Amino acid sequence: MTIFDGILYGIIQGIAEFLPISSSGHLALINAFFGDGASSNFTFEILLHMSTLFAVCIMYYKDIWLLIKSFISLVKKLFTGKIKQGLDSGEKLFVMLCITTLPLILSAMFDKLINFEDLLRGYIWVIGALLIINGVILFVGDRMAKGDTTIDDFTYKKTLGVGMIQMFAVLPGISRSGSTITGGMALGLDREQAVKFSFLMSLPAVLGATVLELPEFFGGGIDRADTIPVLAGAVTALIVGMLAIKLLQIVAKKNKFGIFSVYCIIVGITAIIYDILC
Repeated sequence: MTIFDGILYGIIQGIAEFLPISSSGHLALINAFFGDGASSNFTFEILLHMSTLFAVCIMYYKDIWLLIKSFISLVKKLFTGKIKQGLDSGEKLFVMLCITTLPLILSAMFDKLINFEDLLRGYIWVIGALLIINGVILFVGDRMAKGDTTIDDFTYKKTLGVGMIQMFAVLPGISRSGSTITGGMALGLDREQAVKFSFLMSLPAVLGATVLELPEFFGGGIDRADTIPVLAGAVTALIVGMLAIKLLQIVAKKNKFGIFSVYCIIVGITAIIYDILC
C-alpha cells in the first residue's frame, strides 16, 4: 500500500462515513473497480473507523462530556433510589442512545450471519440500485416538512423508531446517517436536531463495532512498510471526517440535502451501467 492509497481511503472514509452517501457502498464500488487494495487490510479498516469516531468526539465534545457525566449521575440515581425523581436532559439523552443501539445489535448479529458486503461484492448493479434508493430517501427527506421537536422533547417510542430505521444501513448503498436523519425528521425532529442526533447515534454504533473487532485488530497487525501509509490514511480520515460533519451541519441549515440525492442517483446509475457493459 502506498501513501496515496492510504490518503485516498482516508478521504473516502471521512467523507462517506458522515455525508449521507453510504461509505460501505462506495468502498464496495471502489473494490470492484480497482481491486481490494488497501481495504483488504482489516487493521487499516478499523483504524479508519476509529478516526471517524474521534472526529465525532471532537466536533461534539460538549455533548460527549455531558453523556459521560449523565452516565455517572444515572448510575448514582439507580443505586440511591433517586431514579424515581426523573431524569434530566443529559440522562434522558444517554437512555435514548441506549435505546437506539438495541436494534443495531440485532442488525449486527444478522449481518454476521449474512455478510451483505461479501454477498453483494460481485453484484455491482445491486449496490448501484441501493444507492439510487438512498438517493430517493434523501430526496424525500429534503422535501419533508420541517419538524419543530428538539432532542429533549423527543419521545422514547420515536427514538426506538429512528433506531430501527438504521438497521437498513447494513446494506451497502444505504447510508446510516441519511436514513437516520430522514427518519428523525419524519418523526418530527427539527432538521438540525436530526443531524446532531444522527451523529450522536453513530458513537455507540462505531464504538461497539470497533470493540467487537479488537481481537482481530491486535491479531492482524500492520506490515512495517505500510506503517506510514496507514497513519496517513487514519489522520486524513480524522481531518476529512471533521470537515464532513461541519459541511453537513451547514447543509442542514440551508435545507440542501438534494445535492446528495442527485449524487447518489448518478453514482448508482453509473454503477449499473458499468456492471451491464463490463
